[in-house]
Amino acid sequence: MTVNFQYVNTDVSATLSAFTEEKLQKLAEKFEFLISAQVYIKHDDKDHEAGKICNIELSLPGPRLYATSNEHSYELAVSETISDLNRQLKKRKEVFKTY
Repeated sequence: MTVNFQYVNTDVSATLSAFTEEKLQKLAEKFEFLISAQVYIKHDDKDHEAGKICNIELSLPGPRLYATSNEHSYELAVSETISDLNRQLKKRKEVFKTY
């Protein structure tokens, strides 16, 4: 699976990229029909409580899946977003099984 990163209003982090890619590889092993992922890491200065945003868009057969989360740390935002995508992928896999 191909993973593309874009950092918006924040510095590029190799550690965060490696952490995110490791989590996405686990998803790719579980769901073999994944093609690619677009990861957007953003920082919102206006949100003082959280402000660390992770958006992930997965490309796969059929409509693309998209999830986002806004947390107080980037690692937590990535984990929450991947958890949401995992839930969506399980539903999609059930649709594949019925046909």
